[in-house]
Amino acid sequence: MSFALAVREAPAPLPSTADLQLLFARLNLEHFKGALRAHRIEYNPRLSTVSGRITYRPALIELSSLLLERNPDHVEDTLLHEMVHAWLHQSGLPSGHGPEFKTKMREVGLRSIYHDLPVARRRSRRRYVLECPRCRISIMRKCRPGGRVSCARCSPHGFDRRVEMHVREIVR
Repeated sequence: MSFALAVREAPAPLPSTADLQLLFARLNLEHFKGALRAHRIEYNPRLSTVSGRITYRPALIELSSLLLERNPDHVEDTLLHEMVHAWLHQSGLPSGHGPEFKTKMREVGLRSIYHDLPVARRRSRRRYVLECPRCRISIMRKCRPGGRVSCARCSPHGFDRRVEMHVREIVR
């Protein structure tokens, strides 16, 4: 009688930050004709529910080492997703997950704006809802905004007190 042992391979290690910069350059050429400005790319171990995020000042793309170390095959799609945000912002278009984002996302070969990586259950039940007085969009946040914020849809080019988001705390 022979027994076959199930050997589970460890996932490949995450690319180094230098390799991420090279990946950014390759994807920039392939999908954006090299038009994207340079962004620093680094891992952030505190990202636990999103696989990536982008900031524009400074130009920074952060990837979740927590989620991606178990799923390194998602690194390229996550980086490309954040690069679509960068391209929209650089082009003066709304950089959220709206119609422009979804159109460009399909052009670059991404299928969904969401990742399907396993996420640990949240510990805190406190949440904040931000609501725009003009368009009435509501956005849920885990953390209270550090200062005054306005609706990105109604004021895509910076803070505008006329569309300052109303912040409401909820406890679930």
